[in-house]
Amino acid sequence: MYRLKNEHSRKGIYRKHTYAERPIPASPTKETTPVATSQNNELPAASRNLTVNFLDVGQGDSILVKYDNKTMLIDAGEKDKGEVISAYLKNQDIATLDYVVATHPHSDHIGGMVDILNSFKVEHFIDSGYPYTSKTYEDMLTTIDKKNIPFETPKRGDKINFAPGIDVQVLNSGNSYFTDDLNQNSIVLKITDGTVSFLLTGDVGIEAENEIMKAGYNVNADILKVGHHGSRTSSSASFINAVSPAVSVIEVDAGNDYGHPHKETLDRLQKVSKVYRTDLDGTITITTDGSKYTVTTQKTEPREVNSMSSRSDGYSSTDSTTQKTEPAKSIAPSSTESTVYVSNLNLKDEWVKVTNKGSSPVSLTGWKIGDDGSKHTYTFPSYTLNSGSTVTVYTGKGTSTATEVYWRSDSPIWNNDGDTAYLFENSGKLVSTLER
Repeated sequence: MYRLKNEHSRKGIYRKHTYAERPIPASPTKETTPVATSQNNELPAASRNLTVNFLDVGQGDSILVKYDNKTMLIDAGEKDKGEVISAYLKNQDIATLDYVVATHPHSDHIGGMVDILNSFKVEHFIDSGYPYTSKTYEDMLTTIDKKNIPFETPKRGDKINFAPGIDVQVLNSGNSYFTDDLNQNSIVLKITDGTVSFLLTGDVGIEAENEIMKAGYNVNADILKVGHHGSRTSSSASFINAVSPAVSVIEVDAGNDYGHPHKETLDRLQKVSKVYRTDLDGTITITTDGSKYTVTTQKTEPREVNSMSSRSDGYSSTDSTTQKTEPAKSIAPSSTESTVYVSNLNLKDEWVKVTNKGSSPVSLTGWKIGDDGSKHTYTFPSYTLNSGSTVTVYTGKGTSTATEVYWRSDSPIWNNDGDTAYLFENSGKLVSTLER
């Protein structure tokens, strides 16, 4: 059976990629014998431990999972991080990746994939299955096609045959199709070794979290990879309560344009877990023998956690804060209040309104509107916004008037599950933001 991988795109350009669809083998039954430890209570040989590395790739995700010479890479950051990740893998003496997973097609998760696919032998590639059109995604699919890499799109509830004794279950994927938002269709994996479990949530938001719980899946886990870089659109109180993590990991860049992690999400996580962040801690490595686990970071001292008692007893070692960098700062408008500001943003209908509340006209020529991360920007042509007036900037195509202008984009700009509009003067100074 063949699956047309990319024939649908919401308001997008249409292009087809065809790959043979292969079922994902069921995971073997978990071994019931206890995981052995040495007499001095140290962890067994490293190759027999499950190790999950949350790589510091700035504002993006990349996770390396290793067990008994088996490897799985989940996401590959932005395009400029491909070489960084490749170097990290080679330093780990990795030549073959048994599985590569793209949780969803946003560039901060798949930008570096082409470098990975060209640098390593890949046995299986797992994609969310949600159709999307972007050059980054097209380049990735083309490389997979050229290299004839087995391509698989899992369904919710599928098991991935990663390694004997390691249970890997898919809790969410693009094949769910319950929404047209890429983030909500991220692949979510629960990885379990003995009594220790990891929940890796991609960029799913609250809607997907609710759907996963509604479907009856057990999301309870010791370690949570926090959804969407700690955005307020993810990690609802009910979801965090159900996961009940002892450790939360946020992959995020210092001083990112999104203001991630958002304060309310961070506060919620810190009430129930120890929070690690790649912007503060660098690459975060968690190693487990199936009964206890050790957290090691680039910028802090390692600490060992007993997974059976960590939820109530806390950590067995004292947290170290040496060599930590300053917390990420949210991008903020100029301290001088602008008379021109973003007054409204409609994510689904794809428009943003800019209002001049001052007493004089303002030339917007050269001013820019950008989305989160300025991945898309609109520059005003010669345009003056009169006093007390509002201009609506529509994403699509149309004929501009005194109160309406058109971005003329062929595809949607605003993420329906949450986005932020930024308004910049022609000098580049940020003057206003509005988050929805």
